[in-house]
Amino acid sequence: MEETIQKHIDKLLQYMRDEAYKPLTVQELEEAFGIQDSGDFKEFVKALVQMEEKGLVVRTRSNRYGLPQKMNLIRGKLIGHAKGFAFVVPDEPGMDDIFIPPNETNTAMHGDTVLARVSTESSGTRREGSIIRIIERGVQQIVGTYVESKSFGFVIPDDKKFASDIFIPKNASKGAVEGHKVVVKLVTYPDGRKSAEGEVIEILGHKNDPGVDILSVIHKHGLPMAFPDDVLTQANETPDTIDESELANRRDLRNETIVTIDGADAKDLDDAVTVTKLENGNYKLGVHIADVSYYVKEGTPIDVEAEDRATSVYLVDRVIPMIPHRLSNGICSLNPKVDRLVLSCEMEISPEGTVVSNEIFQSVIKTTERMTYYDVNRILTDKDEETRARYESLVPMFELMEELAEVLRNKRMKRGAIDFDFKESKVLVDEEGKPTDVVLRERSVAERLIEEFMLAANETVAEHFHWMEVPFIYRIHEDPKEDKLRRFFEFITNFGYIVKGTANDVHPRALQEIIEEVQGKPEEMVISTVMLRSMQQAKYYPESLGHFGLSTEFYTHFTSPIRRYPDTIVHRLIRTYLIEGKIDEATREKWNARLPEIAEHSSKMERRAVDAERETDELKKAEYMEDKVGVEYDGIISSVTNFGMFVELPNTIEGLVHVSYMTDDYYRFDERHFAMIGERTGNVFRIGDEITVRVVKVNKDERSIDFEIVGMKGTRRERPETTRVFSTGSDTRKPRRNKQQGEAKQGRSRNGQKSESGGGQGGKSKNKRKFYDNVPKSKSRKRKNK
Repeated sequence: MEETIQKHIDKLLQYMRDEAYKPLTVQELEEAFGIQDSGDFKEFVKALVQMEEKGLVVRTRSNRYGLPQKMNLIRGKLIGHAKGFAFVVPDEPGMDDIFIPPNETNTAMHGDTVLARVSTESSGTRREGSIIRIIERGVQQIVGTYVESKSFGFVIPDDKKFASDIFIPKNASKGAVEGHKVVVKLVTYPDGRKSAEGEVIEILGHKNDPGVDILSVIHKHGLPMAFPDDVLTQANETPDTIDESELANRRDLRNETIVTIDGADAKDLDDAVTVTKLENGNYKLGVHIADVSYYVKEGTPIDVEAEDRATSVYLVDRVIPMIPHRLSNGICSLNPKVDRLVLSCEMEISPEGTVVSNEIFQSVIKTTERMTYYDVNRILTDKDEETRARYESLVPMFELMEELAEVLRNKRMKRGAIDFDFKESKVLVDEEGKPTDVVLRERSVAERLIEEFMLAANETVAEHFHWMEVPFIYRIHEDPKEDKLRRFFEFITNFGYIVKGTANDVHPRALQEIIEEVQGKPEEMVISTVMLRSMQQAKYYPESLGHFGLSTEFYTHFTSPIRRYPDTIVHRLIRTYLIEGKIDEATREKWNARLPEIAEHSSKMERRAVDAERETDELKKAEYMEDKVGVEYDGIISSVTNFGMFVELPNTIEGLVHVSYMTDDYYRFDERHFAMIGERTGNVFRIGDEITVRVVKVNKDERSIDFEIVGMKGTRRERPETTRVFSTGSDTRKPRRNKQQGEAKQGRSRNGQKSESGGGQGGKSKNKRKFYDNVPKSKSRKRKNK
């Protein structure tokens, strides 16, 4: 029944999206769809009712049904703000957010799914609206600080997107006292002037107790910590040695020289590599990934839990794993000199970096050595004699790896991949979780070569299955939205950079040329940041739509199945199609139905993890600065707003110089030039300027750091006299290739390392050409897959 209703919903949505569609009654829709059977008609009506309840369609006063967006109504998610106003992010991709004034939220809260009416008159170019209906409440629990009153209490939410406190009756406080961090279950939602009411269901501890701050973030984002009993039971029952009978089904690579290269403290080693030089001058790259899908069977308790979590989460003081440590650090970890089951991707690569052939298969390996980034860097960069002597037999392979990584990188950069080289920091904490330092994390030669090898494997696997024309899950990064890119082009004119061509047809190479041009200059960081924010967010998708940031048509995630569920699914699909040979219609239908849901959920859980990781970083950075009040630092203006300027310190800590602290003049915000201009003195503060600041105030709970200006560092950056002109690449075009025309193309995403580009969310124009259609390409045939 549900399947029939869903089919009706899908057909109705498709029918109503037609530009010629006008709202119709039930009877008119029945006639349009040619429904004759009474039972089918009942299901059809149920579909319409469900669609109306979910806000997918709107019923007019004359009982006609149509899509909200065609009636000046928008369905979307409400994003709140501490000052009471909000934004609606439309469900429909490509649409701009709608500003909702404080008096037009109609009791809707942050996270709610709502229906908004767009005002006919809006200030400037920004669309404004009002909430006319709350379709679904988005939040059932809130984490915050308990405050006592005489006969009741209330909770101040940690998430400032909730503008109002939560009322707690005295008998619903669970014994909480002033200052306790608590988890509150919402009992009633706001109604008119009445606040939301809740009951305390868990006390995390006092807000000043060690570890409670991180625990609050974990609960706020709904991150699961302990594994269910059935998951732990299955993990404990999983053998910690390989079944000898399985070896007969696999290629035996145990005598090959294969190494893992990871951080010194890494315990879940899921990838190993080997490189050799062939007689024809080509390279042979082997990327061997832990065969997690062999141990985590579909539908088992571990699989169900892994799908729900979708990713491991790396917080400042802990890791919340996707699968139990018994597997991730044990039988699934490619520990040194022990037999391990893997899925292998071997690639033959030309001296120009083209993958000329590949083979994907299951194998068994025994890694020769467990290398660290530090030791590989000592070998390749420092040429340390002691380290080179210790790994004498492996040194030639590491040097070959460095050579191949450079070949792959040059190939990638030549095709236009965007290489953001942002400063990344790590907050060091003691046993109680107190921050002791904030240090920069360097991308070393060893990390870069592993990154290149993982990129190559991910691209190769994605292209292999694209040409097989089977259901698959891809990692996509859609073209930037035209308006955001146009604003970025306008912004960089302040630095003397002009971009010719249209923002609707930009090739990633044009953006990479800008990155290269600003490298080493004061404006490098800010231009890179604003460029990143102008892009869309990478996500998982069941179609290969290309990856803009990597400038490749084919990309997936194959290399980290221990910590990313989409990688586990990719392994499961490899096993299904290649190893078991199941490509029948029933198998295709199953995965065609499953993959969209898995992709959407995994993308959502990835964003949740990133938000939690970022929040714990900001929290600990603020805590680190608490005893630094009065200390002066050199920094760079990273952002300018109408209420002040954000300044980033060399260790990536960011604070605000509020306009109220700029007391030497009355400063006016120049939105076009992203600058603060003094009316009397003529002082100008722009993004990218270097200044000296003093720490004035720190609020850990608000994750805020306040600075005041001490002075300019050196001379003020002036607008350049000459301009540098770039082309978007939109003046050339090439039709998108079909299934009969292939071209060789070439990623690993490791925690804390650069992997893919991606900024804000959004969709794109259906008629817009892909980035890879915008530059000429040499003809090549579909590469050979063994």
